Amino acid sequence: MGSINSHVPKFVIKASSKTLPKNLSNSSPKAGARDVCQVQCFNPALVNQVSATMPEEELLASVQVLFNALADRSRLKILLALGDGQELCVCDVASLLDVKVSAASHHLRKLRDLKILKHRSDGKLAYYSLADQRIVNVLSHALQQLSE
Repeated sequence: MGSINSHVPKFVIKASSKTLPKNLSNSSPKAGARDVCQVQCFNPALVNQVSATMPEEELLASVQVLFNALADRSRLKILLALGDGQELCVCDVASLLDVKVSAASHHLRKLRDLKILKHRSDGKLAYYSLADQRIVNVLSHALQQLSE
């Protein structure tokens, strides 16, 4: 089976860089590099096809928030530690991460605010657990793929 764009015409944009959008402008100092198109063109059929498969902006924003939350090694460790239905108090998490209780609490609060974790109080202790197991499934899959 042939490539999607094997029989689709491409359009060449003939305009000065002043009339091009920033993402198509050749004004950057690296414009002559091999990783940049030397001719400004695009394949409208392919762009439309790919665009039609893109998720809604709201969903992408949610995924972005999630991945920003996961962009911290301590928070990744917290989520993995809670992965087996485990429930840990703030002091347990601080000990696990080898950080102060205030630092552990900060990470837990961020994850709770994003509705990734849920918490409960028991007297003077605060316990945290996963609000949704799927997040650990995503992490486990990523770790498995990267370890192969």
